[in-house]
Amino acid sequence: MRQLITVFGGSRCAPDAAEYREGIKLGRLLAGRGFTVVCGGYGGVMEAVSRGVRETGGEVLGITLAKTAASPNEFLSRAVPAPDIYERLRRLIRQSVGFIALRGGMGTVAEVAVVWNEFLLNALTTRPLVLLGDSWPPVIAALRQHMHIEESDMKWIQFATSPAEALRVLDEMLAE
Repeated sequence: MRQLITVFGGSRCAPDAAEYREGIKLGRLLAGRGFTVVCGGYGGVMEAVSRGVRETGGEVLGITLAKTAASPNEFLSRAVPAPDIYERLRRLIRQSVGFIALRGGMGTVAEVAVVWNEFLLNALTTRPLVLLGDSWPPVIAALRQHMHIEESDMKWIQFATSPAEALRVLDEMLAE
């Protein structure tokens, strides 16, 4: 089985949004490198990444919820329904060799926070956690200003300004 990379991102962006276009590019790059992509499986960024993966001939798994009115996006290779949000998050995290997060909402922030916290607690072996886009540095800066986040906690995350840079960071970290 090919290595899994999880991509987090919001469901509330339209196809003309910058993060949607970035998602398509990211999906294409990941599929081109031979990764199987895992995402939440719905619209917005998740759809964009799925679309980029599938247009490049890659595989994308959508970890959806068994009981929801939302429909999985049409670009998934396969939808994998989880019984609840906690199991969904566990499935998004556990088998992936790395994570890339694009702009999203509270769900995306929660996903990033859980991965980051699992690194801090040594509950998850160190893997790349790349925050893609210019929305992330001010979010993390605000968290650092108002929460108890030490400088040493920052070693677990990397920032990237483009899908190509995110892939470069991912490749470098996976090569270590």
